Order: sequence, then C-alpha cells, then structure tokens
Amino acid sequence: MKLPRLRYLLLLAPVIAFAAFYVTGMVVVAGHKEPIAVLDTAPAGHETIVIFGASGTAGDGILEAALADPVVETIHVITRRETPRIKEGVETGKVVMTIHMDYLDYAAVHEQIAAADAVFWAIGISALKVDEETYGRIHVDFPVQFATEWLAVSTKPNVTLHYISSSDISEDSSAHWAREKVRAENALFGIADGTRLKVIAYRPDYIGPTDAEANFGQDLLYGFFAPVGAAVKATDIGQTMLEATARGDEFDNGDKIGTLGIIRYADAYRRRVFGAADGE
Repeated sequence: MKLPRLRYLLLLAPVIAFAAFYVTGMVVVAGHKEPIAVLDTAPAGHETIVIFGASGTAGDGILEAALADPVVETIHVITRRETPRIKEGVETGKVVMTIHMDYLDYAAVHEQIAAADAVFWAIGISALKVDEETYGRIHVDFPVQFATEWLAVSTKPNVTLHYISSSDISEDSSAHWAREKVRAENALFGIADGTRLKVIAYRPDYIGPTDAEANFGQDLLYGFFAPVGAAVKATDIGQTMLEATARGDEFDNGDKIGTLGIIRYADAYRRRVFGAADGE
C-alpha cells in the first residue's frame, strides 16, 4: 500500500510545487499593493510625443493611453503601416502619421522627432521569427541610431526616451535575445549619460494586448499571470510612460521599471488623471 501512495505523491509533487509558487507570487504582489502617491505638482511638459512601434502589441496600448491623455496634444506616429487605432487617431487630429521604412536613418523624420518632449519606443520582434543578426539590428542598432540622431536634432532642454526591454535578462544569459536586450539598454544609457537625454527601460513580463486586439488565448494568459504580478496590459505600459514623463526629475537616466513598478505607476497615473482607483 505504501508504494502506490508514494507514486501518487510523486505525481502530485509538481502540482504542489506549482501551487506553492503561485501562492507565493500572490503574496509578493499583495505586499507591493501600497499605492504610489499622486503627483501633487504640475506635470513636466509632454505635449508632443513620438511613438515608434505603434502597430505592435505594446505600441497599440501606448497609443491608446496617449490618445486618452489630456496633456498630450500631438502624437507623431512613425510606422511602416497604418492600423485601425492609428487611423482613428489621425481622424481625431491628435495623431500625425509618418510612414517610415529605414530605421537606421531618421533624416526623413528629423522635423517630427525634433519637436518631441518624449519618445516611446516599442519596436520589437520575437527571437523565434528572425535570425540572431536581424534580432540585434532591430533591438539594438535601430534604437541606438535613433537616440544618436535625436540628440543631434532636438533643441528641447530635457527629453526622455522610454525603451521597452524585457524581464529576466542579463549579460551572461544563455539566451542571445536576453543578452541583446541588455546590450541595448547599456548602449542607450551610455549615449544619454551627461546629456539632455534620459533613457528609462521598461522590463515587463507578459504583455496583454488592448481589449480591442486581444483574443481569447491572450486574455487567458493575462488572467493567469496577472495575479502573481507577471503580466501587464499594454495600456498600463503607456500610462506608466506618461506618468514617468510627467514626474520629470523623479526618474534618472538608467532607471529600470519592472512589471510591479509598471502596475503601480499606471495606477498612480489613473488616479491623477482620471481619479480612478486601481482596477477601475
């Protein structure tokens, strides 16, 4: 009788371990629920912003957040293709769309980026879809070239580049994509060091699409990961970027904001702008 019971225990061990991990995650999230104080001073100016990657999952959420923001007056969307949300923004008069194909040369959009108070960078692709050289070009070379040219043409006294990176990355990771994300962060922080430019890196876990873009499977994944603090909505990222820009000197060049930070700053943004508590 003992052997069958032992077998059942062995079979249940992974389930028990996972349940313990999940509960621990929920406890950690609960411990970080203390809200961030609402900004009680005038927000730093961000009337004109630029979004790169607005046609992707994260970029669509950033654009949704920016369209709803009462301070943002002009959104320059630099993109390779139009989406329904970009079209909607153009029709409202708040979005100026520019079709741009070469992300190693920004001469054609110097006028747009020179006017920007902040740039929200959401260009990216899964490492499963491209080879390592292409992945590095997209995730490192594209934003590094942009930051270099932006500094050269911008006349604003202070500007911020919000760069979407990823969680669980390190320089000694066995995964090429993770090392490349760190290389991109370090390169961007280095370009900005001692200049008018400040770069903030966002390190989310799972990014849930906007309600308009999500399918059943994506909603299921978000619902599974969110309780343990391992998922954010794409719109949360946009709201956090707007909040970080508004808070100005509260953030320094080289700051990194993970999933729980994104959740908390998005909540602070909603309470400041819309008077809504977390989850409303």
